[in-house]
Amino acid sequence: MPTIECDPAAARERLATAGVEVRPGNTDHERWRAERDGATAVAYDDKVVVQGSDPTRLTLLLTEGGGRAHVYFDGASRGNPGPAAVGWCLVTSDGIVAEGGERVGRATNNQAEYAALIRALEAARDYGFEEVDVRGDSELIVKQVRGEWNANDPTLREKRVRVRELLDAFDRWSLAHVPRDINERADELANEALDERQ
Repeated sequence: MPTIECDPAAARERLATAGVEVRPGNTDHERWRAERDGATAVAYDDKVVVQGSDPTRLTLLLTEGGGRAHVYFDGASRGNPGPAAVGWCLVTSDGIVAEGGERVGRATNNQAEYAALIRALEAARDYGFEEVDVRGDSELIVKQVRGEWNANDPTLREKRVRVRELLDAFDRWSLAHVPRDINERADELANEALDERQ
């Protein structure tokens, strides 16, 4: 149960900026409380206590300077187009901060790769990171986003625009192609999501 020594008013403002709903406290001692994805933050006079199954969903937003993360993404499609899923992983010097995998309906492999990149960047934003070094094993996606290759498909062009909007919201970002073995965890998460029965 992390305890963050901070100014509760400033912490509340950071949460509100990140789109987290902040409500009044449940007791006279609580200044406010906020919840997000399995984490609950409770503010007192000079600290915020975070509890729940995934406290990092709020602790990174409550601390000043969100820091830097390595962001890994991978999309998978069986059939191209066919059932598709995404996998993503956020890593800091402390290890894996967050990861996820989920089905995204029917898509081509390239559409799934873009969906994975978008989901990974949204997660990095939601966790409050200011700088991201993004890595994926799809050379096409990396080179399209960096502007080295054209995106002729209208759907991919639209997704590229969304990716650039998300990237431009960070103070600093980089995007690089890596071999599949470097991107192994994101690949596993995407395939595990595909293998799960609905």
